[in-house]
Amino acid sequence: MVGQAIRRVAKKSSRILLAICLLAGSIGAAGAAEAAGATTNTTSKQSSVFKDIGGHWAQKAIEAMVTQGILNGYPDGTFRPNEPVKVDQFIKMLVMSFSDLHPDQKRSWRSTFLDSLTEENRTILKQDYRYFDFKPALTGYWAKPYIDVASDLNFLNKSRYSDFQADMTRENVAEILFYTLQETEFLEDEQFSLSVASSYGDLMSANKREQKFIAESLIKGIMQGYPNGKFGVGQYVTRAESLVILNRLTDKTKRVPIQPQADKLQRLVPTIGGGQKIVAFPDKQMWEAYDTLLKAGQLRGSNYDLLDTTLRLFKDEKEKKAVLDSGSVSSSGTSSTAATEEAAIWLDPTYNTYGITVRLREGTLARNKESIELFANQLFTYDASTFRSFFTATCTEVEAGKLLTDKRKDVGDYTVNVLVDSAQKTIVFSIARKQG
Repeated sequence: MVGQAIRRVAKKSSRILLAICLLAGSIGAAGAAEAAGATTNTTSKQSSVFKDIGGHWAQKAIEAMVTQGILNGYPDGTFRPNEPVKVDQFIKMLVMSFSDLHPDQKRSWRSTFLDSLTEENRTILKQDYRYFDFKPALTGYWAKPYIDVASDLNFLNKSRYSDFQADMTRENVAEILFYTLQETEFLEDEQFSLSVASSYGDLMSANKREQKFIAESLIKGIMQGYPNGKFGVGQYVTRAESLVILNRLTDKTKRVPIQPQADKLQRLVPTIGGGQKIVAFPDKQMWEAYDTLLKAGQLRGSNYDLLDTTLRLFKDEKEKKAVLDSGSVSSSGTSSTAATEEAAIWLDPTYNTYGITVRLREGTLARNKESIELFANQLFTYDASTFRSFFTATCTEVEAGKLLTDKRKDVGDYTVNVLVDSAQKTIVFSIARKQG
């Protein structure tokens, strides 16, 4: 009996020892995963307090983002806010930032994020990532699920990274922000963005491509320069900074946007979805022409829409609703199955070009005569009557079914290039100041 008792104690001790070994292995694996940037499941108590963030400038942002499960701390109770963030860590945080954490610890894409995507990208998520669970891979490279989905949504180009465990530089972060904004929002006026970014002393140390990324991140108010007047090209982004940047990306109220300066011919213009962006105009005349667009639209009552630097004129409320519902922004005159406005008056600040597009449906010219004439009078001044005669004659010929080729005419200080789509009875008058 004594021998049996000894064997029972020995067997029990073996089970206890095995449990201790397994527990130690589990803790070690969790620590390694977190160091690599993978998210481990923790309770709110475990992830809400870190012993190394007290008084840190980003303490509130860190605690808020950690509560959302975007990134946890380390097993030793630290967050290490000043350590550089790794490429794979940042990509994981980017993906997680567009999701919500539910009480059952499961996650799902935010509805606002899904609404911001193109139909193509929504289809990719529905079909290719139907079972995406926002968790790291249990076999193979832990960050692969996050990198794959970000790449397929065109937030980044996987081939540009030779090492996803490298530290992120500020220009690396700006690049991912650029492509994410391109897919979820809109890009600002590039000419204006670069003009603002040029005030940073080290911008020229970045290549042309990187300058474009940096300029977009600055003008959106997602990234900022340093007090020394530099952007910090080549410097690494810390874990704390990355959380603040992603917070600004996903919450526009947290951004620090650049304000337009009227003395530099800058103004806010409306964008798709009710947003605004800053556009820099090349000269005073085009700056004033923008005001004329608004006045020209008001002549049509409520049957107009001003989007970016394009005034769209509609036949009636029914056509306006159809165009707005379709998301069509075309004013080029090219044929499309989507609903289109019957006329558009537009400005292109980048190329210092003005334009009028008309689709010759029944009554188009009569309904939009006053609006087009107001715009022409402001632009051509003393030569406005010459343009009106040329405009009317061209429209009359196309309405009559004559097959016109593209043509050109000088009117005062401007050259008017006419593009004609006879089949669609659409005419584009592109107007640019004479060279020389």
